[in-house]
Amino acid sequence: MKKKRSEKLQNLLEVIKVCVIKGNYTFLSHANERRIERGIDLPTILDVLMTGYEEKRKTTFDEKRNNWKNAIRGKTLDEADVRVIVTVENDDMLIITVMYVGVVDEK
Repeated sequence: MKKKRSEKLQNLLEVIKVCVIKGNYTFLSHANERRIERGIDLPTILDVLMTGYEEKRKTTFDEKRNNWKNAIRGKTLDEADVRVIVTVENDDMLIITVMYVGVVDEK
């Protein structure tokens, strides 16, 4: 029997802000590796989560894990675009990955 798809949060940005304020977030190892590799510091990531918007065309549903991977996009102080992918469950947020938008990795 197929699991019922988890509902998408209607107040996603508000919940994300509460998670940031309360410190209820965890970086997955992949996100930590990418933020170091791409030179995106923690204050920038948290600022994007506090002030950014949901990039709905990049938000996806993960059938295997039965959760939403929400794409939050915002600008850095020097006007670079950053996307942060998160999943939120209850009062906890997992930060999955971070990236500059429009920048190609040189690998």
